Amino acid sequence: MKKSGMLNSHIAKVLADLGHTDTIVVGDVGLPIPPGVLKIDLALKLGTPSFMEVVEAIAEDMVIEKIVIAEEMKLDNKETLHDIQDLFQGNEIEACPHELFKERTRTAKAVIRTGEARPYANCILQAGVHFG
Repeated sequence: MKKSGMLNSHIAKVLADLGHTDTIVVGDVGLPIPPGVLKIDLALKLGTPSFMEVVEAIAEDMVIEKIVIAEEMKLDNKETLHDIQDLFQGNEIEACPHELFKERTRTAKAVIRTGEARPYANCILQAGVHFG
């Protein structure tokens, strides 16, 4: 039994299988999940677990070189935007229109659904490389 790090076996497997530039998505309760993409549903009830709880836990175990968010987050969910910026200082953060964001989820290795109920609380995490 693992005693630290990512304890969710489904997420741990996805993270272990990622290669450089592969992506995963952490999404709010309403983000549509494309057919054929692995869905890991963590939602217990509205708001639980939160988007940031899940992103922070994943960031502890994943080498992340880029984060993609929806442009709409800048206006409609500034609190989450600031949380993302604080957590990923020094990383590239790209913003794109929400419709394009949803298109980009089609190539993700997995979409992790949270219970988050705030608008545009979604991100694509692109894997980097750890050589040390």
